[in-house]
Amino acid sequence: MRLSASFGAAMASTLAVCRLHMKGRGSLSKCLQKVDTFLHRTIGTNVVAVKEEREGCKSLYGVQAERQEQAERSVLISCHSRTNEKNFLKYLSRHGDINKYFFYESYGMYAVVEFANRESLASLLEEAAIPSISHESMVPFKSRLLSLRNLGSADAPNQQSGQECQPQTTIPINELIQRLSREESIEQQITSLTDVYQLTEENSRLRFLVCSLLKDIAAAYFPECTINPFGSSVNGFGKLGCDLDMFLDVDGISGRNAKMPKSGLWLEYQMKRASSERAVTQSLLSVIGDCVDQFGPGCVGVQKILNARCPLVRFAHQPSGFQCDLTANNRVAMKSTELLYLFGELDPRVRHLVFTVRCWARAHGITSSIPGAWITNFSLTVMVLFFLQRRSPPIIPTLDHLRDLAGPGDKSVIEGNDCTFVSDFSKIQLLSNTETLEKLLCEFFEFYSTFAFNRMSISIRKGKEQNKPEVAPLHIQNPFETSLNVSKNVNATQLDRFVALCQESSWLLHQSDTNTPRGGNAEKAPIPWGLATLLMPSQVAGIKGRKKRRREPASEMIKSLLESLKNTNQHKKS
Repeated sequence: MRLSASFGAAMASTLAVCRLHMKGRGSLSKCLQKVDTFLHRTIGTNVVAVKEEREGCKSLYGVQAERQEQAERSVLISCHSRTNEKNFLKYLSRHGDINKYFFYESYGMYAVVEFANRESLASLLEEAAIPSISHESMVPFKSRLLSLRNLGSADAPNQQSGQECQPQTTIPINELIQRLSREESIEQQITSLTDVYQLTEENSRLRFLVCSLLKDIAAAYFPECTINPFGSSVNGFGKLGCDLDMFLDVDGISGRNAKMPKSGLWLEYQMKRASSERAVTQSLLSVIGDCVDQFGPGCVGVQKILNARCPLVRFAHQPSGFQCDLTANNRVAMKSTELLYLFGELDPRVRHLVFTVRCWARAHGITSSIPGAWITNFSLTVMVLFFLQRRSPPIIPTLDHLRDLAGPGDKSVIEGNDCTFVSDFSKIQLLSNTETLEKLLCEFFEFYSTFAFNRMSISIRKGKEQNKPEVAPLHIQNPFETSLNVSKNVNATQLDRFVALCQESSWLLHQSDTNTPRGGNAEKAPIPWGLATLLMPSQVAGIKGRKKRRREPASEMIKSLLESLKNTNQHKKS
């Protein structure tokens, strides 16, 4: 959201809006064809219409528009753990056709049901009753979070939902290691890890539904506002169980594109006690935060963190199990989301490598869910992208190259920062690089084992090392706010741990007893090998003690790394 100090002046900003009021699936494409400039302006995110580009790839905003429409026709239902599926569907089908449904567990059994049209959803909500409780006052707030009672149970215990509940969290690391150990190649291990960790179709639908439910609350104040997920929930790099970051956007309110008439009607309004754009954002989030706290079904632990660099409302949504952060003026983050999504769509190896490196980092405590001096997932993702830009030939282009390919409709300047890059996949011509995932993973560890962190900065805008502009152990340039270091929080100790683990992991991948399958059967757990070995902290920690083991011939690069480790050990002993 881009709001000036004068709220009235901001409301007169130019803005073109295509409101999505659709029935069925066919209207989606018709509406999207009309979107020539969905949010075309120089102060915010440039949103383009859906284009079937580059081997069927959709733009991020095309995916979002489709998911939003699905969410608007969906309802979240709390039901008994042994609800009979046939009775469940028969009861709901009285209101209309159902496009999609699935069950999952989170503080009980829930079902997400998407109807074919909005009239069916309205019919269902019209029938729903507000419970009467005599011992406390009730606020009759209607939502699309419903509870189903006394519909009938399944005939047998194993029919508790009629289908397997969809997973909402990742599997334990030990289970993942066993699964990877059964694969026949490191390439298969990497793709298997991605399949296990990435967001599922159902989990993605649930995230957009939670945003839609929250929008129902905010719409009491801003009837045409939208709330969209951003970050890991939509950029293609989110894993099951990741937080849900949301963005409250009031720029889509109709009438803001209209010129002030010489005569006639215009809206009369004022923003009280708003001394700056930041104050406006804080006021908006304060009001919405109170509404979520008082009237948001399933929303608990609401915190209004309004004095942060980016003000936000934080809460837990119990029915979905998501930890949620709601912001209202974070358009640079929206552009970063779009950029990461684009990189992930250009080459499947990008996502595979990012998921693998991030899983490896979490297994060894390089990253953490607790704020501190650790490397963040975003910083680690940028490091992977930079490495892929440095391959010969490069696997992905630089941000400057994507900016040069941009058309007039792609122009985006946010608070003085150039956030322009091409959105049309068909304009991006990639060079032919056929390196395998196994080679890329090994080369990633070697690349950062010898990177000159003491002198150089990482920049995916330029795609090459730059002289470090400030004294910091790790300097990673923010892609859009180029004066900022996204890894400023990282201290020397954590960077040294990262480098040491890169050296050790590189060494492991060059050993024949750890980079080839080592057997196992149905009765006995397979012996970890390859990527599975890298995820075992005990294996990595024990490398320095393996002085008596016979080592195989290695490349000059690996020999130098081993010598470096040896010198480090001697220095510590002295």
